[in-house]
Amino acid sequence: MGSLRHKRSVPGLNTASVADISFTLLILFLVVTSIDTEKGIRRRLPPNVPEKQLNAVQEVAPRNVLRIRLLADNTVTIGGDTAAFSDVKARVMRFVDNPANADDLPEKAMENIPLLGYLPVTGKHVIQLTAERAADYQSWFTLQNEIVAAYAQLRDDFTMRHFGKHYAACSERQKEAARACYPQRVSEEYVRQKGGGK
Repeated sequence: MGSLRHKRSVPGLNTASVADISFTLLILFLVVTSIDTEKGIRRRLPPNVPEKQLNAVQEVAPRNVLRIRLLADNTVTIGGDTAAFSDVKARVMRFVDNPANADDLPEKAMENIPLLGYLPVTGKHVIQLTAERAADYQSWFTLQNEIVAAYAQLRDDFTMRHFGKHYAACSERQKEAARACYPQRVSEEYVRQKGGGK
């Protein structure tokens, strides 16, 4: 007597929960994954200026201009002399503050500072920042940070001297006084190569 052979069918996989598992894994990866945020430079945009003033040419005395240049090979020059990135902050602070009222640094004028009255300020100074387009972005970013750090240090020293606390802990009026005494005046320019045009 021959044995009856039954064909066994392969049971199907239950895939009903696969979608749930996939969705759960997706949420898990979204929650635990860190996403890099872009770095940037905080800047306060200048106020709107009437068209007539925009087109007017302003003469700036040579002593009031600090020329900083980032070359294509990522070296920095300050006033034509090669400098390290670590030197920028101190040079900018000395230039903007002009503590001894030196003739080769920005001229000081008496200005009415909020809460404090009239103080000598180098309000006409300009930091002319020029970068060659072939320079590395990270070098440009580092240079910008050094300049911002110089102003931040000057303002912090100012508030400690006059209000007895750090700039971050000051009221808005006290911060306004520090900004009025040390206004951030930076002019930026991009050129193709050393001595070249834009």
